Amino acid sequence: MSGLRFGVVGLGVISRFYLAALERVPGVELVAVCDRDAAVLEPFGGRVACFTDHRELLAAGGLDAVVVTVPNDLHLAICRDALRAGLPVCVEKPLALRAAEGEELAALAAERRVPLFTAFHRRYNAAVRELGAALAERPVPVRSVTVRYFERIEEHVGRDRWYLDPERCGGGCVADNGPNAYDLVRLLAGRMELSGARVVRDGGGVDRYAELELAGADGVRGRIELDWSYPGELKDVTVESADGSVLRADLLAGHAGFKQSLWHEYEGIVDAFAGLLRGGTDGLTDGAANGATDRGPDGVDALRVVEAAYRAGAGTAARAEVRG
Repeated sequence: MSGLRFGVVGLGVISRFYLAALERVPGVELVAVCDRDAAVLEPFGGRVACFTDHRELLAAGGLDAVVVTVPNDLHLAICRDALRAGLPVCVEKPLALRAAEGEELAALAAERRVPLFTAFHRRYNAAVRELGAALAERPVPVRSVTVRYFERIEEHVGRDRWYLDPERCGGGCVADNGPNAYDLVRLLAGRMELSGARVVRDGGGVDRYAELELAGADGVRGRIELDWSYPGELKDVTVESADGSVLRADLLAGHAGFKQSLWHEYEGIVDAFAGLLRGGTDGLTDGAANGATDRGPDGVDALRVVEAAYRAGAGTAARAEVRG
């Protein structure tokens, strides 16, 4: 029996993690790829169907789902077209540039009764899962969650320079890394609202450093620190419980080398999305340690927090130093 047939739209820097996962996760297969640049399609010639226009890919049929991994400003149009074609969508975070756009896509997915899955890859990190399991076994409520998400963005983007274009990215570190970081806060302690933000931009208007303060139910607090000028890479989560105990997850532990943790995280995404298509769930309940019942991943909620952070941080636009 053949597996679920996937098409991948966008062959930029992140696509390699999806492509590798589609080879390793049982029960799925890559049958089509799409990118505007015909040159990047050449390695796929003769192996899978190749397209330079996503609308042609959709019209060709033969797919069970679409993975969308294009620049952030193209998420809305491509996801909308796929959903209108009745295809489930797994879209790289952020879901869209604006909360209103995300709400439009969520409403369309509900109308067409097809899954719309935002790919928050850090929730599938092995250390995060271990942390979540440890918290679920404890009767003590979570009181605070702090997420640090540091990297030098230039080492990550490769040829995808759109990350450094605020119009295409949606901003900078808050728009692109903020959703991943907030999803971890929500996963471990439940939905929160922004209570304050400091956003620091460079001369080109790209926010390269930010501090977000969050508030949840029953006095639970969240804090997110983002840095796009960090020399190296640091990604961790610290959880303090009501009894004063502290648990920490180093998302990079056991993964030597820049971005090496992403390989297993994207396998988690593809496996969870495939399970959802088969009628299951992603296996994770947001805020499980605090007894929350809302489910994720919720790309719209993350967009609301991002927009609130930009509004709150509008007056803190000093230049950030790009450290060497």
